Amino acid sequence: MLEWPISESISLSDLQQANRILVQCGANIAEINTVRRAFSAVKGGKLASRAPNAQIVTLIISDTNPGDEASVASGPSVAPLAVRTTASEIVRNFELEEKLPQSIVRAVREAKAIETLGAAHPSYVIGDMQTAINAAVEHARLLGFNPLVACDILEQPIAEGSKLLLERLASDGSFDCLISAGEFGCTVRGSGQGGRNLETALRCAIELDQLSSGHTVVLSGGTDGVDGNSPAAGGIADETTLDRARALNLDASDFLSRSDSYSFFEQLGDAIITGPTGTNVRDLRICLRS
Repeated sequence: MLEWPISESISLSDLQQANRILVQCGANIAEINTVRRAFSAVKGGKLASRAPNAQIVTLIISDTNPGDEASVASGPSVAPLAVRTTASEIVRNFELEEKLPQSIVRAVREAKAIETLGAAHPSYVIGDMQTAINAAVEHARLLGFNPLVACDILEQPIAEGSKLLLERLASDGSFDCLISAGEFGCTVRGSGQGGRNLETALRCAIELDQLSSGHTVVLSGGTDGVDGNSPAAGGIADETTLDRARALNLDASDFLSRSDSYSFFEQLGDAIITGPTGTNVRDLRICLRS
C-alpha cells in the first residue's frame, strides 16, 4: 500500500492500472516486483536510501519464497536480489507494452540498475509461508491425518500445478493429506470473478470428475482471505463437484474460460468466505483422500 512513483508523469490511476495488469498477466511474484521497482521511487531499498542517517529495523510478514524477503512490498527498506531478467524484458515477454499506461512503459524503459544500499539494515521475518504450512501440518495430525508437504509444488502455471497436486496425492499411499503453499501463475482470460485459488479448485474438480478412485477433497485458499477480484478466500472441490454443477446446468469449462470461478463455486455453496484476514503469507492448498 506504499508507493511513490519515480516520475511525476505517473498518476495514481496509472499505478492502479499497472498493478492490476501485472497481477493478471501470469507473471510470478519476482517478475512482478522487478517491474514494480522500475517505476517506483521507494521500492527496492530506495526508501531506506533516502534516510541514510536513520537506524532502520525491518519486520517482515512474508508473502514470498524463503530467502526472497526483499520482494515483500517490493522491499522499500531491503536491497533487492540480483535478477537475470530486466523489467523491460519482462514487459516484452508478457506483451504488456500496449496494455500498461505509457507513463509506466517509459519509466520501465528508462529504469537504471538499483544500487545496493550503502549500509546493511537488520531485518527479521516474523511470519511467512512456512508458518502457515506448520500450522496446517500440526492441525492435520490432530485430526488423525498423515500429512506430506509438497515443497516443490509452489509457483507452477496453474494448469500444471493443479494436475501435480492430484498426481502427487495419487502417487504414494503413505500419506492421506497433501499440503502445498505458494502462488500458481494464473492468467486472467475473461471478465468474471475469481482468482488463482478458486481456479485451482475448479481445475481440480474437472480433473476429479474423470477419476474413479476413492474420495478426494481439494481446498485452495488465500491466507489474506481475498482471492483475486472475488469476495472469497478460495474454494473447495471433490469428485462430486461437477455432477452437482451439471444438475444446476453449470458448465465448468465455460466458467473456467471466463475466469469466473467464484460464480461457479458460489452457486454450489462451495466458496470459502472468511473476510480479509489482515495478513498474507501466500496461498495454502490442502488435499485429502480416503
